[in-house]
Amino acid sequence: MQAIIDACHSGAIDAGIACVISNRPGAPGLEKAAAAGITAITIDHREFETREAFDRALAAELRQHEVDLVVLAGFMRILSTAFIDEYLGRLLNIHPSLLPKYPGLNTHQRALDAGDTEAGVTVHFVTLQLDGGPPVIQASVAIEPGDTAQTLAERVMLKEHVIYPLAVDWFITKRLVLEDGQALLDGAVLPAQGLAYRPDMRHCAA
Repeated sequence: MQAIIDACHSGAIDAGIACVISNRPGAPGLEKAAAAGITAITIDHREFETREAFDRALAAELRQHEVDLVVLAGFMRILSTAFIDEYLGRLLNIHPSLLPKYPGLNTHQRALDAGDTEAGVTVHFVTLQLDGGPPVIQASVAIEPGDTAQTLAERVMLKEHVIYPLAVDWFITKRLVLEDGQALLDGAVLPAQGLAYRPDMRHCAA
């Protein structure tokens, strides 16, 4: 979230952040948003009887702010069908693995346990399938001898801070769209695992 705030403030992303919403009162992201002059909102999921009721309140708040894109950043709740349907094509998530490997939790430890030589992170459109929406972009890091889940997570997070603002910029500039269940950049269907990040990628075509 902070990387996206910084990119908006620097002009790397030509957009404003309408609001930051957390389901956890006191979440650090709320303080960071407020410090950046962004409306910070808590919608405590514990105050709702069902997941669907919470999601209706979340969608209602987003409608008030007339958002063009919903960016999930550390939002650890599974969204309901109605919410995803409303924002389909305007809903991005970031997942700390090279999808389709390791959807769900504990991704770095699972990569280590499997003896993988690399790990990484994927930005993808959100669909009804958990961590299964079309990937947009991936960045990988080598798994080094002696790595732990923590050391691996720290290196992967550096990549997260690069590729998430980049994907948001592509969407805001109308280069990135979801069409017929596929992610397209500049009108070209992206590979099944998304683009592999390169430092020159901001202005390149798919």
